[in-house]
Amino acid sequence: MARRTVFFCSLSFCALLMVAYSIFSFTTSHQRTLSDNMKFNSENLMNTLDPFLDLPRNFLGAKLQRLQTKKRLFHVALTASGSIYNGWQCRIMYYWYKKFRDMPSSEMGGFTRILHSGKPDSLMQEIPTVIVEELPNGMAKDYIVLNRPWAFVQWLKMARIEEDYIMMAEPDHIFVKPLPNLALEDTPAAFPFFYITPAKYEEIIQRFFPKHMGPVSAVDPIGNSPAIIKKSQLEKIAPTWMNISLQMKSDQDANKEFGWVLEMYAYGIASAVHGIKHTLRKDFMIQVTLVKMVNEATNNIPNWGTGE
Repeated sequence: MARRTVFFCSLSFCALLMVAYSIFSFTTSHQRTLSDNMKFNSENLMNTLDPFLDLPRNFLGAKLQRLQTKKRLFHVALTASGSIYNGWQCRIMYYWYKKFRDMPSSEMGGFTRILHSGKPDSLMQEIPTVIVEELPNGMAKDYIVLNRPWAFVQWLKMARIEEDYIMMAEPDHIFVKPLPNLALEDTPAAFPFFYITPAKYEEIIQRFFPKHMGPVSAVDPIGNSPAIIKKSQLEKIAPTWMNISLQMKSDQDANKEFGWVLEMYAYGIASAVHGIKHTLRKDFMIQVTLVKMVNEATNNIPNWGTGE
């Protein structure tokens, strides 16, 4: 991977690998807002990113300060549906997490699989797991990803998380290196997706992020995962992310245009609502299939052939 500037030379590269296991297609369904506590706040929209480097202008100072302080651990939070297919993805992801967690350059803390099926499965003893409920009354319908923001809302309320930061991940992610905390104090870090283009859908975006709140450029081209963010920030974003996801699913135009990445757009919008900008880290993740790592995991995970 080419390095764009010398500022990245001392940082870990390619920290995650996304294995493209499947392509999703979803149809329209009508949703309602689960709660009415979404608060829009247009004050203090952050605009501190250098447009060329995609890094805060105080990056060097923050980096030097970081080198002089103790590790800033982040908690890895993995959402899961409970299907057999999803289960073996989680097992491989957790295998590589354990392999890199305690290495010197790692700031990886605890790990939780947030199981949004509402019931236990056979991996409860193998992977640290918290069970949360699915959206009620079939609100997710054929778009199971809508359970993700609702799962985070529940987990954040019930969990006792020791780390100040949270990394949101998905079952089809694999760690390929020890991962440091890429967030910079109050500026979370996320991977920019080329297919998330808020400016292209300005009219639709403004239905959920009105003009008086700020420009569409305040909406980052990201999803919630992979991202590393302060726990206190995610506690603010999560309910808004959930409600916007449901509202967008009910909006015919938004549902048609955004399809299976709808909740990714919703996360970016929810962050902008709360005035939170992310550092865009293209080195956070590479998107290819790496069979060797999958094979190593399956060869070393106990009871792979008999488990899920």
